[in-house]
Amino acid sequence: MEIIIASTAGFCFGVDRAVNKALDLLNNAEVDKNKVYSLGPIIHNEQVIGLLTSKGLKVIDNIDESVLEGNIIVRAHGASPETYKKIDDKGLSLIDATCPYVKKIHDLVKEKSDDGYTIIIIGNKEHPEVIGINGWSGNNAFVVESQEDINNLPDIDDKICVVAQTTITGDNWVKLNKLLKNRFKNIVKFDTICNATSTRQEEASDIANRVDLMIVIGSKNSSNTNKLYEICRKYCKETFIIEVPGELPPVDIKKIKKIGITAGASTPDWIIKEVVKKMDELNKKDVEFNFADAFEESLITLKSGDVVMGKIIGFNAAEVFVDLGFKSDGIIPIGEYSTDPDFDPEKELKVGEEIKVFVVRVNDVEGTVLLSKRKIDSLKNFEVIDEAYANKTTLSAKVTEITNGGVIAIVKGIKVFVPASQLSNKYIKDLNEFLHKTIRIRIIENNKERRKIIGSGRVILEEEKHKNSSAVWDNIEKGKKISGTVKGFTDFGAFVDIGGVDGLVHLSELSWTRVKHPSDILNIGDTVEVTILDFDKDKKRISLSLKNEDENPWKNIADKYKVGDVIKGKITRLVPFGVFVELEKGVDGLVHISQISNFKIGKPGDLLAIGQDVEAKIVELNLETKKIGLSIKDILPESDDAADETAEKSSENIEVKTEVNAEEIVEIKTEKKKKEKAEAKTEKKTVKKPVKKSLKKEEKETEKKKKAVSKDKTEEIVKDKE
Repeated sequence: MEIIIASTAGFCFGVDRAVNKALDLLNNAEVDKNKVYSLGPIIHNEQVIGLLTSKGLKVIDNIDESVLEGNIIVRAHGASPETYKKIDDKGLSLIDATCPYVKKIHDLVKEKSDDGYTIIIIGNKEHPEVIGINGWSGNNAFVVESQEDINNLPDIDDKICVVAQTTITGDNWVKLNKLLKNRFKNIVKFDTICNATSTRQEEASDIANRVDLMIVIGSKNSSNTNKLYEICRKYCKETFIIEVPGELPPVDIKKIKKIGITAGASTPDWIIKEVVKKMDELNKKDVEFNFADAFEESLITLKSGDVVMGKIIGFNAAEVFVDLGFKSDGIIPIGEYSTDPDFDPEKELKVGEEIKVFVVRVNDVEGTVLLSKRKIDSLKNFEVIDEAYANKTTLSAKVTEITNGGVIAIVKGIKVFVPASQLSNKYIKDLNEFLHKTIRIRIIENNKERRKIIGSGRVILEEEKHKNSSAVWDNIEKGKKISGTVKGFTDFGAFVDIGGVDGLVHLSELSWTRVKHPSDILNIGDTVEVTILDFDKDKKRISLSLKNEDENPWKNIADKYKVGDVIKGKITRLVPFGVFVELEKGVDGLVHISQISNFKIGKPGDLLAIGQDVEAKIVELNLETKKIGLSIKDILPESDDAADETAEKSSENIEVKTEVNAEEIVEIKTEKKKKEKAEAKTEKKTVKKPVKKSLKKEEKETEKKKKAVSKDKTEEIVKDKE
């Protein structure tokens, strides 16, 4: 016959802790045994309570009972804030044996209640643990244990926080949460079922599914023992719950091939041993091995410094809980699980996963086992660093800190210093651009004695650049198209990295249209396709072009335009020697200054402006040099001789001189002289004055005529131009 004993059978660490606190107090010679009380049974197990009361413990149900002095123990189930206050008011010495798991629920419920949440507890409203939890919500929580309880809840518009009694089944938690979700919207839930309870229930169901007889050892008043019985009964009809060996059922063990044994969290090891011993006696010599020995072998021992395998049974934001096969579960603080600052337990931890851990400390009094996974990983990861250094392997590192002269990066939990000069093969202005980024490095110094590890990303980049550069020069050829990355700008073009080698795209090769600056059409980091125009391997120079020949606007110019054609276009540029007119996108023609007007002008801007629409005749078409000569003058109407003679400078400052005006001036001067000679002797002063006035008057009239002629001719010319 085979016996299967659950490794999780017996005290959980919360119960073990509470019982040990009571025993320590009762065994203390300085404590008056007649003044040691517990507020309710410390645990739900009559045998344990009997042991404690035999040592002097007095169990009271209410703090209001006439307890005037002494020590009082708050049991593993916990208590409400009001109870703690009453203990303090009475001046009693408090020994708080509340299970740490239950204490966390108290803190959670208080926090959420203070934040305005309505608390819903899934559990038995008569259970002391639930009563205590409710107290931390101001006794305003709703307690539900069935669908009927949920249906009877009032409408709740506030935020809702759902927690669980630590000993309920996982199935009940899931089922009731679904019902709550269907009923209410704004819900947050916290699975506060004890990890030890969940693991115990899962193991019990697994064993019950494989045996012919299942024995559950524990008090019938214990919630978690009754839950174990319910679970086992689903899978094994021959399931019995017993408190002591004398309650073993009268079955013919010889006809049973497999027996399963589990025990509630309030069941001490010595009772389990007695049950196993009794089964030994019943089975006598028909059993091939000793049940008692099998039970002892199922309980492993641990000591600080051990390296053991464990299975993850649960976790939260601060801790990871590990089943070690020990009487208590192990706890790994998150900081001892991983050094990754971005470590996310929800994404990276899996319940049921087996891991190797280092035992930091075993505390039998507290019932805890402190573990570290980081210590195990550290030893393993130093081996990875050594191997990477020896083989010059590239590693991924997460930058976590900026220091003086460089950064600290984490590789497999190991800190590596990367100097600023080794981060890149180019100057880094601000090291903060690397913070929280993953970089590639190679270990270039590994000093084990000083625990000094230095990494470099630069050596990797330099090697890659050299390798890529060699490949480019080996395969380069004119006319070849290649992909590249825009690296930088100058006033005369853009530099493009075509794989470890930079080439220049001259301003004229950026586009078929005129570009003032590369940044007008490109951005640093853009991926572009360029054509190799020319290269010089000795000087390491490469000329590139961004122009696409399929988009060449000059491709079909001969089919579109002929010498003598009159075109319409827009002026795009003014230069001292003429204006450029856009015939179509990418195709400009030049109107030389001599071809702008029928008269001489000082500069093109005297008559024309950028953006102005004009008509012009094609007078030259050179496809080879991509030049088109235009003339505006050739399509202007011919002007008369007077305009030709007077247009000596510009339309703004034209001085018109005609033969008529000159003769008038000569005639005026002649008359003046004759009059002066005739009247010189007798009326010298009188005549001179009017003559001067007359002369000035005539000169003014002449000047007016000159300006009038000039104005008329200018307006006529401008009108012809328009």
